[in-house]
Amino acid sequence: MPHFLIRSFAPFLLAFEPCFTRPSFSSFWALTCAWILCSGRRSLTRIIQSAQLTEFKHFCSFHRFFSQARWNLDDLGRCVFQLLLPSCADVLLGAVDDTLARKSGRHIWGAGMHHDPLRSTQKRPFFAFGHNFVVFSLQVALPFAPNKYWAFPILVRMYRKRQTAQRAPGKGGKLERKQTGQASAKQYRTRPELALEMIQMVASWIPHRMLRVLGDSEYAGQSISRHLPANVKLISRMNRKAALYEPAGKIAKRGRRRKKGNRLPNPLQMAQNKKANWIKTTVTLYGKQVKLWYQTIDALWYPSAGQQLLRIVVVRDPSGRRRDDCFFSLDLTLAATQILEIFSRRWPLEVCFRDVKQFLGFEDPQNRVAKATTRTAPLIFFIYDLVLLWHAQSGHRLAPKSTLDRLWYPQKTSVSFEDILRTLRHVTWQERIFSDPALDAHTRKILQPFVEWAKGLA
Repeated sequence: MPHFLIRSFAPFLLAFEPCFTRPSFSSFWALTCAWILCSGRRSLTRIIQSAQLTEFKHFCSFHRFFSQARWNLDDLGRCVFQLLLPSCADVLLGAVDDTLARKSGRHIWGAGMHHDPLRSTQKRPFFAFGHNFVVFSLQVALPFAPNKYWAFPILVRMYRKRQTAQRAPGKGGKLERKQTGQASAKQYRTRPELALEMIQMVASWIPHRMLRVLGDSEYAGQSISRHLPANVKLISRMNRKAALYEPAGKIAKRGRRRKKGNRLPNPLQMAQNKKANWIKTTVTLYGKQVKLWYQTIDALWYPSAGQQLLRIVVVRDPSGRRRDDCFFSLDLTLAATQILEIFSRRWPLEVCFRDVKQFLGFEDPQNRVAKATTRTAPLIFFIYDLVLLWHAQSGHRLAPKSTLDRLWYPQKTSVSFEDILRTLRHVTWQERIFSDPALDAHTRKILQPFVEWAKGLA
């Protein structure tokens, strides 16, 4: 197998060996290394060309690795999960969200029009053509940056729109179907249903440990909250007009026992109540100290969570720059401020989405085959995980030699994925070029400036 990367990266690739056959594992090894070192657009053909993988295998072998080879994405996710367990706290923290991979081309399998959150506003929604992936990640604080959480995607599902009989006009006035890879009525599952499947899978891996799951308001409905395993607690955002109820009291009357008590004011009414007693405090949100006011109540959100008692927190920004918001937790052991601080740890997953798109070419592959489409983009998430795991084990000790001097950015204190990727590429080039004992001092002196120059382009 080709050794494109630094030797200390090899143990993380070997951890995935049980998930593949021998030929597939060699293709996985080569593609992972080539994907990390490639710059520019990362279509599969460019990955093969940039690393000269045709000297190692025929180029069709790498296409067949995604479209025909026998391997399962969930097995790779479990390997990453096992590598992460030593760094996790006693109570595991996960997050679920979806992301859009924009595409172009009418024959891209499974693509459709999806809501584009980056271009949309509250008044005007925008839609974009592409793939929509639902991702479950573990939120972990690594030893080299104990105060910063990183999102490690471990399970991925592609959301496919439901097949309809609608047709779009084509050239010359003809009608053409644009439903390549649309889901039939039996195959169709909503995003929350896909998220629930992944949550239940992770919960089955740790039956004796608790898992807290963070999700936005799309993942707060009954599709998830009423079907969670016993060891899973959900923390999410609540609709400000949610119908809240008191728990059902025990009344000695004949007939069916009540499922809910009296109606309570909804979060919006609680926030608008001029006589409400707001609690003023300062909490750490998104790495900053934030002053806020809050109210808290334990109640039922029966349409969503059924008879499960929730701890609800209504939040107000005293400066008035943000509107009032509401959050809830199924874990009643948490205080209101803990709920807010834990929910803010969902944000690293959004950072992960940006990083894989910007630095690993998540949106670049143009697949037209079902298996290849559902495998190629999710594999990039596991490459992202491997790079972070390598940096946590050994890369952070090599980072000072690969840091760029930014005299105009003196306030930068935390490390980003861009810094980590640059470190991995730089130390790889150093090892591959200067590890040759036959290289004389004069040649080393000539080559060193070129390596330093390439570091700025990494």
